[in-house]
Amino acid sequence: MHLYVAPLQCSNYSVINKIVSFLSDYFSLTVSVIEIPVDVSTAFNKERGQYFSTRLLSDAFSLTSHLDGKILLIAEFDLFVPVFTYVFGEAQLNGRMSIISLCRLHEEFYSDQTDDALLLERAIKESLHEIGHNFGLIHCRDWNCVMHSSQGIEEVDIKGQVYCNSCKKSIPAKQSSLNI
Repeated sequence: MHLYVAPLQCSNYSVINKIVSFLSDYFSLTVSVIEIPVDVSTAFNKERGQYFSTRLLSDAFSLTSHLDGKILLIAEFDLFVPVFTYVFGEAQLNGRMSIISLCRLHEEFYSDQTDDALLLERAIKESLHEIGHNFGLIHCRDWNCVMHSSQGIEEVDIKGQVYCNSCKKSIPAKQSSLNI
């Protein structure tokens, strides 16, 4: 099986390459970067100043029917779904499409500090989380599990960096754990 990583108007290739490297080491999947010509402007909501993640997933889905495997979209712009103020990501449960946004994962969003290592840790956690949904995992009660739900950045930082023993049974992982 294949795992595709597709940047959407995301120019932070340093982070993307590190995510791809981590995912390649973690999963027993072939991981590669692809381009998907999604017109992100159709998902922009002027009133909110954000992009509707479900619409982006739908648009990308229709453009990738020829691909076999899971697809992780990575954006730098802010995402939302109507019931939440914002989301770090979204995924199709038992599906093939997921998306994360780096926007609110940057420490600069919350303070005047730049922390590239923290950005990468947060991005990998959210990538693993959304890919977990693609493999059928729901939110986990275990705070040490990357599948724990995160309503705010503090919860992203607190939760674990890998799947718990119960969740990892559903994941095609090469290794039981890897340090971010």
